[in-house]
Amino acid sequence: MAHYLEFKNITKEFPGVKALDSVSFSVDKGSVHGLLGENGAGKSTLLKTLSGVHQPTGGEIYIDGQKKVFNSTRDSLDAGVSIIYQELNLVPEMTVSENLMLGHLPKKNPFIDKKKLREIAERKIEELAEDIDPNTKIKDLSIGQRQMIEIGKALLQNSRIIAFDEPTSSLSQREVEHLFEIIRGLKKQGYAIIYISHRMEEIFELCDSVTVLRDGQKIETFNNMEEVTHDLLVKRMVGREITDIYGYEPREQGEVIFEVDDIYGEGLSEKVNFSVAAGEIVGFFGLVGAGRSELLKLVYGAKPVESGKVKVHGKEVKVDSPSAAIKGGVSLLPEDRKDEGIIPVRSVNENINISCRRHILKSNLFLDKEKEQENTEYYIDKLGIKTPSGEQLIGNLSGGNQQKAILARWLSEKIDIFLMDEPTRGIDVGAKYEIYKIMYQLAKEGKGVVFVSSDLPEVLGVADRVIVMRDGKVIGSLSREEANDEKVLSMALPTK
Repeated sequence: MAHYLEFKNITKEFPGVKALDSVSFSVDKGSVHGLLGENGAGKSTLLKTLSGVHQPTGGEIYIDGQKKVFNSTRDSLDAGVSIIYQELNLVPEMTVSENLMLGHLPKKNPFIDKKKLREIAERKIEELAEDIDPNTKIKDLSIGQRQMIEIGKALLQNSRIIAFDEPTSSLSQREVEHLFEIIRGLKKQGYAIIYISHRMEEIFELCDSVTVLRDGQKIETFNNMEEVTHDLLVKRMVGREITDIYGYEPREQGEVIFEVDDIYGEGLSEKVNFSVAAGEIVGFFGLVGAGRSELLKLVYGAKPVESGKVKVHGKEVKVDSPSAAIKGGVSLLPEDRKDEGIIPVRSVNENINISCRRHILKSNLFLDKEKEQENTEYYIDKLGIKTPSGEQLIGNLSGGNQQKAILARWLSEKIDIFLMDEPTRGIDVGAKYEIYKIMYQLAKEGKGVVFVSSDLPEVLGVADRVIVMRDGKVIGSLSREEANDEKVLSMALPTK
């Protein structure tokens, strides 16, 4: 029997880069096919060829035995294909019902048939087991609810192939479980599903088969998940053994170099105090809404501080703005890389040097392009940033390489305190390993590292000390030796 969706020798070349190199695999009806690979392996490019955003340089796509050529996203949609991207394609100012039927709104004479529109929306929302008013604006929904609307939109377009690109990266556990229920329901109804995730446990929980890409090439397709192990998939993804992804090594710690005293502001329910020693990595853990990200933004000056002090090397640092914090030796790697970390339409070179330029001006007036280029090349080499050159737009890099470029920005500065909010979210296992190595190296150099993570094994695997937050306040602090799953979770979970 013919496979429902087939990629045959798909190749895609960009100037200086072969993003896909003769990739072939198939997806059957009523199955979930996992797509794995490091950032930059070609997963997103493959989805974009399926969606009509990119036209392949070579190869063919078949749906239900028929060759398809997608010259536009409209062609792909008409063929029954929908892609649920990590950055959802919804219009925030429009209502739920309008977004669900976007592009094919029901008409009554020259006007929109609002009654029919609402009826259709209500039926689809009910099918998705959501309690949402169709007249609610998309901007007022949670990320999980928006994702359900994106799925509903795909179903209303009569799609039979649905691809999910990192769908759980910003969801709570409850929302993840609901999403999985929906995907299992779609599988039972005969949909062909492609599922991309860096969370290996999700691949084993959902997928019937999996294809691994590396450097634009198909490494292997596994059609029986019972014969596959976590370590085998990791080895195929990165091309080497990674037996201990965290690679933790004890190190000497010095005197306290960073103090947060009675900090209070939006997102916190009481004043917060903590300190970090030279060479120490402190991990913050908590559930969604615990106040961890808000705390880092207060300390970095990205949110107004109502009270409290921040000290670096015993000297008070004004944190009334990010620029003041940076001058005081405090940096932030933000959770939202796309909107808060990078300038996507600027080059890797500009993104790395944007903060440190004041240190390398010619005659204190002009940009020193030569020094900027030297700095960029140094960090591309040191951090292993995969890019054709420093002139490449940073928005074209994978998430892990964007993250390294932001780190390079702060390494180019005179920074002693590195705040990192979900530093490995949405990046692959190989890139995670490299980010951890950078964190350890910073600590070895006597810097202070503070990171927030929703991945409990990551917090336990990387941190020297774990601070647990709940409901906008610090619940407690545990040494590496004291911290374990049970203790940390019991502190993080609500008491009622």
